Amino acid sequence: MISKDMMVNDGIRAREVRLIGQNGDQLGIKSKRDALEIAERANLDLVLVAPNAKPPVARIMDYGKFKFEQQKKDKEARKNQKVINLKEVRLSPTIDEHDFNTKLRNARKFLEKGDKVKASIRFKGRAITHKEIGQRVLDRFAEACKDVATIESKPKMDGRSMFLLLAPINEK
Repeated sequence: MISKDMMVNDGIRAREVRLIGQNGDQLGIKSKRDALEIAERANLDLVLVAPNAKPPVARIMDYGKFKFEQQKKDKEARKNQKVINLKEVRLSPTIDEHDFNTKLRNARKFLEKGDKVKASIRFKGRAITHKEIGQRVLDRFAEACKDVATIESKPKMDGRSMFLLLAPINEK
């Protein structure tokens, strides 16, 4: 909406501005000096709100109060943001049952916390010739997580590794 480095009072370089009063009413096109006098009489600031307009638009307002309100809105917006992290769980094509369950438990914990999970399998040596084994492990992993996650991307190869992305199911 309004840029961080707004021009205020004497910082305004334009010769004439379209003036808006403190109540939002149009006061017409005024010279910079007249606009500053009107703002001073009202004991407020002259703030340039649309510098690229022809002529630029200036508003009479309490700049300190406006800046404070803006900071409050920004802080509130930051507080309501949800940061989603991507956690990685590494499996192998020849993973045993117990190791698989441990990795699965960790992945489910991440998903319940609201993080995305990237399950990856790194093929070593000649194991790359049997991609279907890795595919089956990832499909089994996705199937075991389906009550807490949705598959964001199907298992696919990237170099010597195959990966799958799981996103948490939002209960809202």
